[in-house]
Amino acid sequence: MRRDHSIPRGELHRLIHQSEVLKGNSLGDPTERELHVWTPPGWTPAEQLPLLVDLTGYWGSGLGHTSWKPDAENVPERLDRLASEGMARAVVAFPDCFTKLYGNQYLNSEGSGRYGDYVCDEIVPFIEAKFACGGAGKRGVFGKSSGGYGAAWHGMNRSDVWSAIAINSGDMGFDTLFIPTLYDDCDALRPFEYSIEKWIKHVEAKPKMKDKDRMILMDLGQAAFYDPDPTQFRNMRLPMDPRTGELIPERWNNWMKNDPVVMFDALGENLRKLKLVYMDCGWSDQFRIHFGMRRFANKLKAAGIVHTYEEYDDDHSGVDYRMDVFLPLLAKTLS
Repeated sequence: MRRDHSIPRGELHRLIHQSEVLKGNSLGDPTERELHVWTPPGWTPAEQLPLLVDLTGYWGSGLGHTSWKPDAENVPERLDRLASEGMARAVVAFPDCFTKLYGNQYLNSEGSGRYGDYVCDEIVPFIEAKFACGGAGKRGVFGKSSGGYGAAWHGMNRSDVWSAIAINSGDMGFDTLFIPTLYDDCDALRPFEYSIEKWIKHVEAKPKMKDKDRMILMDLGQAAFYDPDPTQFRNMRLPMDPRTGELIPERWNNWMKNDPVVMFDALGENLRKLKLVYMDCGWSDQFRIHFGMRRFANKLKAAGIVHTYEEYDDDHSGVDYRMDVFLPLLAKTLS
């Protein structure tokens, strides 16, 4: 909810984008998507402002970040306030990348679709053409949780597009993040003969999903992003024997190849090309992501890549207030 109704308001533009790169995606997800774009108060195309792109966490969409909230600012309201407090002017985009997996990791995967290309090669040029913003050296991407993973992936894989990234509690350190919960997921599958398909169809048929159901769906969805099997239901298969909990080396290695901490060894040098690498995480993150973030920060430090890493006294939930720290940094760096 807007805190101060007296400050100038930017404009939220609601557009429709038709994707080509998502055509034929294995999940049958829509290729026509709504796209929201915020411009600051008094914006004109002549300003040629930087472009920031928001990648939301799992179970989220850009459309969710622009929706009204009864107890907090949505992101456009936050941007209005930050602009009134002196944040450098920028255009901010909120793409919709939701999938039948109930979220997105924003990479290219046979199990989900080419969402890395979708964001970089379709959404960015589409917005820049309409709003005369961004361009080389003036593009930044930010996100929390799965969106933070997306920012890390894009920073390492698409430094040809981005010049600044902000990673808030981004998925990394996959051994500490996923293995503990995957054991619980296997127990949940046991009454369904360890069938992912049977369990998901049971959950989707219920009149109400429980929070635990959502967490399991999120875990299972990662399999389609990191180790897709097109012969299986929604491309998902477990990286372990569900009865014994023993990891299947080939499958788990496919997951680990996508861990930003591991990915850094091959692609981390690309982060040196960026003007800003910002990272933060709560030191009591309930998904244990702070351990992975620390490892990633250590690798950046060892490589001599300029970055900022901050930890704060909080967990993984309800930390949108951290945008007050990194959004002004992104806008200033790219201005």
